[in-house]
Amino acid sequence: MATYKKRGYKQKPIKEVEDQELEVAAEEMESTTAEVFNTLDETANKTEEWVAANQKYIFMIVGVLALVALAFVGYQRLVVEPKNGEAANEIFQAQQYFAEAQEAASTQKDSIYGLALNGDGIKLGLLQIIDNYGGTSTGNNAKYMAGFAFLKTGKYKEAIDQLDAFKSDDAVLQALAYGGLGDAFSQLESYEDALAYYDKAVKQEVNDFTTPKFLLKAAKISVVAEKYGEAVTYLERLNKDYPKSKQNTEATTLLAMAKAAK
Repeated sequence: MATYKKRGYKQKPIKEVEDQELEVAAEEMESTTAEVFNTLDETANKTEEWVAANQKYIFMIVGVLALVALAFVGYQRLVVEPKNGEAANEIFQAQQYFAEAQEAASTQKDSIYGLALNGDGIKLGLLQIIDNYGGTSTGNNAKYMAGFAFLKTGKYKEAIDQLDAFKSDDAVLQALAYGGLGDAFSQLESYEDALAYYDKAVKQEVNDFTTPKFLLKAAKISVVAEKYGEAVTYLERLNKDYPKSKQNTEATTLLAMAKAAK
């Protein structure tokens, strides 16, 4: 079909067309912007209306939160801090007995650990500290010492109760507590639990003191449980990472035996 130009038709210059298109785009943008601002204004108005309508409840909530915060601060300053100080004073003699028991002759250990646990009739023992100040940091430390006092006197279930309740941000102390739990379960011949806690002790803190100690214990329990592959893994790490540790001499002999059994 042939195309033709109508009589009198005159094409608009390109510049004029472009200017008109820009004007249309600008008008559309202004329209869209106006709509957005109108929507924002409406939302703001609704928010203001909601706040005005619920102002009483908002103030009540803010007031309650402020009271809770003040109560917490007051409790910490008026109750927790004084109780911590009181507990620290009360535990001093029990700590002395605990330290003395660790250095005492084997025939005297049980009786001195008993004083540490139960007190001497004048000063409180660790168990009384736990009962009276269990929620304090001193009470938490008393659980650690009580756990090891029970462990050293052959009361393994009681040791488990106390050491399991102990929690610390000190990675070395926590590793030692896990190791103590491993020892207690080992004495009760609960080897799976013992191995789990020795493994926790190994992973809790990597250092030249606790790590080789619990690697060896984990390996020994693995051998007892006839898990020779796991024993080899623990012993090879001990042999590789801690060659100068006192545990490594025993580990070398045990490693050969575990490999042979494997």
